[in-house]
Amino acid sequence: MGATSLKSRLMNFQQLRSVREAVRCHFNLTEVATMLHTSQPGVSRQIRELEEELGIEVFVRNGKRLTGLTPPGVTLLPIVEKILLDVESLRRVGEDFSTELSGKLSVAATHSQARYALPHAVKDFRQLFPQVSLHLHQGSPRQVAEMLLSGEADIGVATEALAHYPQLITLPCYRWTHSVVVPPGHALLQQTEPITLAQLAQYPIITYEQGYTGRSHIDEAFAQAGLQPDVVLTAMDADVIKTYVELEMGVGIVASIAMENDREGQLKAIDAGHLFEINQTRLAIRRGAWLRGFAYRFIEIFAPSLTRAEIEKEIDL
Repeated sequence: MGATSLKSRLMNFQQLRSVREAVRCHFNLTEVATMLHTSQPGVSRQIRELEEELGIEVFVRNGKRLTGLTPPGVTLLPIVEKILLDVESLRRVGEDFSTELSGKLSVAATHSQARYALPHAVKDFRQLFPQVSLHLHQGSPRQVAEMLLSGEADIGVATEALAHYPQLITLPCYRWTHSVVVPPGHALLQQTEPITLAQLAQYPIITYEQGYTGRSHIDEAFAQAGLQPDVVLTAMDADVIKTYVELEMGVGIVASIAMENDREGQLKAIDAGHLFEINQTRLAIRRGAWLRGFAYRFIEIFAPSLTRAEIEKEIDL
């Protein structure tokens, strides 16, 4: 392969990266140049050269500014993203065989998963693979999915939303229920029978935001019972919910695991498994992604039922 041919291929990848980052940076070429460690004129040139090569306008322009994608650009973008992700997978194949015990692993998870479900797996993994740099990202279920789709994360862990993305392979990890959380001495603790939704609806409710940690199952249960709970405060994670329950602003509804690992023990948990539908935490990877050997090992540590053979079987379907 001649030097000119190699340079052309590398330049083409840079063109594709310029297009992808232009969209991610909301068409701000100054930010794109910073992301790609180049100059703004260089980014503009890469985009223009790609457009000339393809014979289409990828971006809508207002003067020299990019303002959006043209219809051909909308069609082109997912192809560009797939090519760049496949290139990353090729690189990882080489790394997997040349450096089996070192590298980088990125895991995206919601706060509840990162705070309560992942710590033991992370600790055990670090002991087995001390030379692997482990990066833990937190976000909403939608953000977890987006990090997987963009290639920012290798593995995603969340309860809701992941199964709604056909570009992702989602696998069940474990099932869990909710708990009602109250301060010591609360009237609900005096119940000799399991609490009911009607009793719970008599109190102000503090729970998760929409789309987080089984919130949809909470809403569905009250709706099916014909009840309208007084949700006075919502938050993304159980720690914040418990803080306001301690201030006696209401009764909390949190994932049971958030109370099982509660170190301070200031609050009391009441089982609510009979009130709300059981939740399913899922692990997700992007379809077509190449996982390093240690990534499969991390998954097995976190969810022993998800062996490499089981995951590869799903990938091949």
